[in-house]
Amino acid sequence: MIRRMILLLFIVLIGPITASDQQRAELGSFKLESGAIIQDCRIGYRTFGTLNGNKSNAVLFPTWFGGISEHLGNLVGPDKLVDSTCFYIIAIDALGNGVSSSPSNSTQQPNISFPKFNIRDMVNSQYRTLTEILEIDHLYAIIGGSMGGMQTFQWIVSYPDFMDKAVSYVGAPWQTGYGRLVWEAELLAIESGLENKVPLATITEQVALIQIMNAYTPEYRNRKTAPAEVAVFRQDYIRRFAKNFRIYDWAAQLRAMMAHDITKILNGDRTIAAQKVKAETFILVSQQDHLVSPGPALEFAELLGAQTLVFDNDCGHLAPGCEMERFIKVVHKFLNN
Repeated sequence: MIRRMILLLFIVLIGPITASDQQRAELGSFKLESGAIIQDCRIGYRTFGTLNGNKSNAVLFPTWFGGISEHLGNLVGPDKLVDSTCFYIIAIDALGNGVSSSPSNSTQQPNISFPKFNIRDMVNSQYRTLTEILEIDHLYAIIGGSMGGMQTFQWIVSYPDFMDKAVSYVGAPWQTGYGRLVWEAELLAIESGLENKVPLATITEQVALIQIMNAYTPEYRNRKTAPAEVAVFRQDYIRRFAKNFRIYDWAAQLRAMMAHDITKILNGDRTIAAQKVKAETFILVSQQDHLVSPGPALEFAELLGAQTLVFDNDCGHLAPGCEMERFIKVVHKFLNN
């Protein structure tokens, strides 16, 4: 079965959503790195498990591209990726995901008037949520996949003393040329579509097809979808994609990922970035990832002397989900060691 592919990302094979109630932190006027202000900034989050007395078991779990904290519930629980019987997990919604402050839900700065933000802004908003709202000044760990993995890399550089451990899976510390091209193709479909008054349904279809073509490898798609089945598969996927596609939110997070580079405020020096990191780090990548190339993460892992795992199946960006039992086992071992 290939249902719920991209929108639920790595959670396809591990059961029903078990999310806690949605909560929102009120940050007021939030200043971005650019100097722009998000008015009435809100950061969404959900919590799982119990925080122990000395607050030493907190784990932060940021959302992936287009994902929301509710989706992360499928990765939380006994025998799942992060065990809520051991850890207090804070699944946190990234800026621009439609739950936290976003172009789609801002009353004062809607749609195109919403300020442009970057991955560092996402991380800074989460830091304020943890320290000011949840009164947590240290994490046992942070774990994130895809864009959540990008946020994890930024966290360990921006706030190196804030966590003991970090896990990034299919994420990147900076972008590659091919990765930029994929995101630029989606952003071009959105921006040119809006400029030329292309129907939203057509823009949605174009973005959906770029995304699904790059989420898996050609070998996977050929194995799963016969030529005669393409029309049905395409329509079914676009229909499901459209239910969660908010055009200005998607564009905003695309821009954030395209600009992502943990070394940007360090004059591009990757060695200095690595020297700042204090967390014990575990980096997992997919050898055949067409959305987030594995090279930068492996290069940074070498600079860190970090533990790594390379998935080499034909599932592309979703490789961890295709080896879920192994994925859970190695993450548990790292977190529980």
